[in-house]
This record gives sequence, C-alpha cells and structure tokens, in this order.
Amino acid sequence: MGVFRFSEADPLKPLPEIVSVEVKTDTSQLITAFGQARAYKLFCHKVYLVIPQYVEDIGRIESLRLRFGIGLVIFDSQDSSNPNYKIRRGAIKSEPDCFYLNQHIRKLPDADIKKLFR
Repeated sequence: MGVFRFSEADPLKPLPEIVSVEVKTDTSQLITAFGQARAYKLFCHKVYLVIPQYVEDIGRIESLRLRFGIGLVIFDSQDSSNPNYKIRRGAIKSEPDCFYLNQHIRKLPDADIKKLFR
C-alpha cells in the first residue's frame, strides 16, 4: 500500500490517494491474484495487478480488470536484475469505503501511519 500526495510547495493539495498493488509471479495464481486486487478496491482509490508479461490468459485478465477498474502492470519475470515493469493499463480511481479504509490503516504501526499521512 502507498499514498500518492503532492509536494508541500504545491498551492492546491487534494486529499491523499491510497494505491495498492497485488504482485504475482506464479501464473497459476492469476485469478486468485485478481480476486485479491478486487478486494483491495474496498479500501483503496486505485489498485494495480502486476503479473509476468508472458501469460496465456492475459485476455481474460484484461477483460476482468476492465470491468472492475483495476490497473495492469506487466514485467519480465525471467530477468530479476531488470524486470522492466510496464503499465499496460492504468487503474480507474474510485472512492474507498472509509470504514474499511480506517480499519485497515489502524492495523499499521504508528510510525508507518505518520510516514504515509504526514
């Protein structure tokens, strides 16, 4: 989980955006990964699924991610020194459920909360 925020020098500062990423290197777990990414939409503004670029079911993943607004990032799982991440499709922003967002944030250590939302 991460937080996208603007610079302190920017005159207009919107509220922080919570961004979550589900990374899978095991291509036999892609539908499970998609389900996890979908669940993150409950408490995040944007969610990305990160999968190896050589996937047979990429069309099915593309169709699913389009329906739910999940971004797709692909990478070269054969080259760990240079995975060459590429955003294939951006995530669509949606409003998280604040109850679940706060519940999730409360699980983080206080130091992490301060770092994310200072």
